[in-house]
Amino acid sequence: MAYKYLLLEKEDGIGILYINRPEAMNALNTDVLKELGQAAADVAADDEIKALIITGAGDKAFVAGADIKEMSALTATEGREFGITGGWAFRQIEKLEKAVIAAINGFALGGGCELAMACDIRLASDKAKFGQPEVGLGITPGFGGTQRLPRLVGEGRAMELILSANVINAEEAMRIGLVNHVYPVESLMDEAKKLAKKIISNAPLAVKFSKAAINKGIQTDIDTAMSIEADLFGICFATEDQKAGMGAFLAKEKAVFKGK
Repeated sequence: MAYKYLLLEKEDGIGILYINRPEAMNALNTDVLKELGQAAADVAADDEIKALIITGAGDKAFVAGADIKEMSALTATEGREFGITGGWAFRQIEKLEKAVIAAINGFALGGGCELAMACDIRLASDKAKFGQPEVGLGITPGFGGTQRLPRLVGEGRAMELILSANVINAEEAMRIGLVNHVYPVESLMDEAKKLAKKIISNAPLAVKFSKAAINKGIQTDIDTAMSIEADLFGICFATEDQKAGMGAFLAKEKAVFKGK
């Protein structure tokens, strides 16, 4: 579909989704959030897209946050609905069965940091900044920040970042485990594409099942998680890709995967 605030491009099996409100530092208003949820559905249905990169248009911001102008006039009921809309949109991204890489090219504050955390892997430019500054505006994080941040960096660091409203640079974000890698800004997208290509060179169903095992298992106890892993591991042996992968390994050949 056509989007007003997003751009979706396709390149060699990789989808590249740009948050495209550079005049507002790519801030998230209700319309952007609804488009993000729809874009996730469009990517899920597009067999040409094997992996997705999400980034921000322009050179200043990934997403500078939620739209404060819109939020400033909300009632308590409307605020809750706005949070639900953002939470829904980010869950659609998180639940994609394809790998999702955030290429964070600038400010990732508030809703921007929350969007990045809804992605599977986070790559940052050396110019990126991260934070959950909501308490300085009289609100809490509302799009999953209080839930995903402690899962990624631990409760203590999440408490410090959220309660202090501190903004940290990319190197600190990598040190605490919020991002996977930091690259010079001019090479960020090339590195994101390189990683996406590496991922899609592997068996698509195995990638899908591995992502599911991680996302489902991390939410439960270790015994239940191990059962989830065993079930998905077993399913792999009913796929053509497993036969192709192991057969190619034994024959010392390059595997050709069909996603079946």
